[in-house]
Amino acid sequence: MNAAHRLPNLLFDFGGVIINIDYNRTLEAMRALSRVGSTIEFTQAAQSALFDDLETGRITPDAFRQGLRTHYDLQHATDAELDAAWNAMLLDLPLERLEYLRELRREGYQTALLSNTNSIHIGVINEMLRRAYGLQQGIADVLDRVFYSQEVGQRKPGREIFEHVLREMNWRAEETLFVEDSIQHIRTAEQLGIRTLFLTPPLTLTDALPAALRAFPNPVS
Repeated sequence: MNAAHRLPNLLFDFGGVIINIDYNRTLEAMRALSRVGSTIEFTQAAQSALFDDLETGRITPDAFRQGLRTHYDLQHATDAELDAAWNAMLLDLPLERLEYLRELRREGYQTALLSNTNSIHIGVINEMLRRAYGLQQGIADVLDRVFYSQEVGQRKPGREIFEHVLREMNWRAEETLFVEDSIQHIRTAEQLGIRTLFLTPPLTLTDALPAALRAFPNPVS
């Protein structure tokens, strides 16, 4: 196929794009576990080194839990309580999004996921998707490839993880559309020449992506 007539490659963020999340739920749950009513340094825009280390696989879940206890006055919280609070941000994955991802692959789009995440969240999400939709490998069942920061050892917004995905997928930046809800990640992708769709509320994936595909500079004729 001539490069001018190729379908764009589709690279998706996970939380806030495919699966619904609410960071405040985790902040409030951690606050409820703290004896002094403090909460953790973790938001969509920034986070402390403890969370970076978990999301890049530099520390184990056990070390992460101990770090939470040490740094955030959570010494009396059990492992189960900490995990429940950490996972509180994870909501649902609407069926229409799952069906849309499947349809995109049937239409011939190459698809991949690029997510800053960790083994605690991955396990919970995979189990949720198995129970709700019968997906045995989680979201990997409906995409060509999945890239998790904790497995790659890098995280967004660093350039390295984007470059890793492009190499692994054999994708050209200008032929790739990245769908993301965090502006700092969008900016890195754009610096690398990747085209982007900044998914801001109340837009959803199924609302916004069809128009972005129609407007992509090299549509199929």
